[in-house]
Amino acid sequence: MALLPAIAQAEWQAVENVQPYSVAGKTGAELYASIGERGPKVGNAGRAIAVTNFKLTWTRKYEPQGNGCVLAVARPKLIITYVLPKPAERLPTAVARSWDTFISGVRQHERVHGDLIKDMVKKIEAVSVGLTAADDPKCQKIRANLTERLGELSRAQRQQSRDFDRAELSNGGNIHQLVLALINGQ
Repeated sequence: MALLPAIAQAEWQAVENVQPYSVAGKTGAELYASIGERGPKVGNAGRAIAVTNFKLTWTRKYEPQGNGCVLAVARPKLIITYVLPKPAERLPTAVARSWDTFISGVRQHERVHGDLIKDMVKKIEAVSVGLTAADDPKCQKIRANLTERLGELSRAQRQQSRDFDRAELSNGGNIHQLVLALINGQ
């Protein structure tokens, strides 16, 4: 299977949404405790402060060429959803300032996850458009090859995301610092 030179790709834009969940409290410590009770579930690990989810679908057009097949069109539709905490009530002024700093940092963290997802989609697009398979007049081999390539790219993105979280959530990491500042009212 060979990769033809990149065919002009249609520009696409990810749709990015924020899905808030409600947290209660009048102090940083109370808000963080509420996040622990109400935050999005993450596997068996419990709850998170925030998560980034995505839905990716594709419009693909496979074209038989002679005895082979080419993937002529691969157009993504990407929807990214950031699940973030939001106070249920107006906060006291000092707590509101701490919250604003905290949530701004959490948003930036989740945007990095969104950027990693968008980068993966661009890589998928790059290896998809123009992909060919010889001896594949029914365009079946090309699909299996593409699935294998996509699996590699998906695994790489998940590993990048885990590595980023490990650094950010570790002692002294950015998110760790944001949590401490929120709890301590800074």
